[in-house]
Amino acid sequence: MDPATTPPPSRADERPEPALDAPAAAEPPLGPEPEGGFIAATMEELRKVVWPSRQQLFSESVAVILMVGLSAAAIAAIDRFYNWLSLQVFR
Repeated sequence: MDPATTPPPSRADERPEPALDAPAAAEPPLGPEPEGGFIAATMEELRKVVWPSRQQLFSESVAVILMVGLSAAAIAAIDRFYNWLSLQVFR
């Protein structure tokens, strides 16, 4: 194909460049700012939290501790197996 007859590449997929003198758009606030600042906002958010019951906290803590123990035992078993295997191979 002759370069003189080829159409220029399409610019439809290019984003227009922003004007240099255009003011930057201000970020909209995420929500109404409570009176009192950061501590008041933190306390307001903590009042919205649904805290677990004592029974739920206990049972989920036990589940986490068991899973961590099982994971540690599995990793230790795999480590010992590879240690034994390397001793068999490199004797």
